[in-house]
Amino acid sequence: MTAYRTIFRPGLFAGQVTIVTGGGSGIGRCTAHELAALGAQVVLVGRNADKLEAVRAEIGAAGGHASSQVCDIRDEAAVQATVRAVLEQYGRIDALLNNAGGQYPSALKDISQKGWETVVRTNLTGGFLMARECLTQWMQQHGGAVVNIVADMWGSMPGMGHSGAARAGMVSFTETAALEWAQYGVRVNAVAPGYVASSGMDHYPPEMAPILRGAAKGVPLQRMATEAEISAPIVFLLSAAASFITGSVLRVDGGRPQMRAGWSTGKDATQTGDERSAVKPFDGFPLAVTPKVLQGGKD
Repeated sequence: MTAYRTIFRPGLFAGQVTIVTGGGSGIGRCTAHELAALGAQVVLVGRNADKLEAVRAEIGAAGGHASSQVCDIRDEAAVQATVRAVLEQYGRIDALLNNAGGQYPSALKDISQKGWETVVRTNLTGGFLMARECLTQWMQQHGGAVVNIVADMWGSMPGMGHSGAARAGMVSFTETAALEWAQYGVRVNAVAPGYVASSGMDHYPPEMAPILRGAAKGVPLQRMATEAEISAPIVFLLSAAASFITGSVLRVDGGRPQMRAGWSTGKDATQTGDERSAVKPFDGFPLAVTPKVLQGGKD
């Protein structure tokens, strides 16, 4: 198997234990691979045992170390038990990547209370529970680093208002936790991905396909991110190089929130500028697969 093409030095996380929620697919899977390639013992957390096992096997085949814990992060007792199990197995938790999340497209007027609460519990409450338990069961005495995945919801998130509200809440949680937990030597930051060519795109209904295929037209860099371009900032924030960074949100979105109606990028949307090294896609993850919705589709 081709090794992960990380830009970070070998052994960067040797001897460290990192929990990755939502590690069975997408950004979580990619980041788990990179962390393992850098020497971390990765603990994959998610609800689907088969997906977790598949990623665990991939990492093992690549020479890394990973295990899995099936857990619904929305369940407080389950989260407490999962963190306890990790500590019983490895004796430490150095870092947490709160990546698990999910939403569905819907106008606000059509979202039921159950739908709203499900998305908020997944994208906000679950991340809070995981971070709190890592803190109280280990990091409060030993320090650590937390990275929360949020979203490009600056200004608004039409069509996914439940997710936008939850992600905005996670930004506030990140800032508050960074302040309250600094005394324990715990850093808390967030990464806000923009449009990412990831497997999650294939879970949206068919009517979303034209919107997804045309999304890059609204990005100044005129393309979507690769999964590896989200993983690298996460790895940086978890590393010692970010030891004086806490309470920050790192946007990785190609400048999309800066786009304004009527403003042209100065080039045709089909001209991606990939040949220019400063904006060339970073394809560090050899197992990355282009989402089906982006494979040869028409806008």
